[in-house]
Amino acid sequence: MDKKAIDKEAIIAEYLTGNSSFRKLGMKYGIDFRLVHSWVMKYQGKSTKHTPKLKEQKLEEPALSNEVKQLQQELRKAQLHNKLLNAMIDIAEDQLKIDIRKKSGTKR
Repeated sequence: MDKKAIDKEAIIAEYLTGNSSFRKLGMKYGIDFRLVHSWVMKYQGKSTKHTPKLKEQKLEEPALSNEVKQLQQELRKAQLHNKLLNAMIDIAEDQLKIDIRKKSGTKR
């Protein structure tokens, strides 16, 4: 292995022992503490991307809220359509005296 890889692994191991912070390790080895943070997060399998800022989240809320309202309206329409179809089947079965709905457990 090359020297850089060994140093990187040593720095990650030193952080994981819990004896040093990212900043202390950065100062000790003469590197940016954010680089140490990035190495540790990658080693642990975590993303190093920052979470969206609060302002960005607030901008997305109205769009999401409108989408939820639209989906709720579509669900109500689908439920009403289902009730209408069931009522039509009930009326047809009653007037024609024929079982239209499939009975569960019937033989093929």
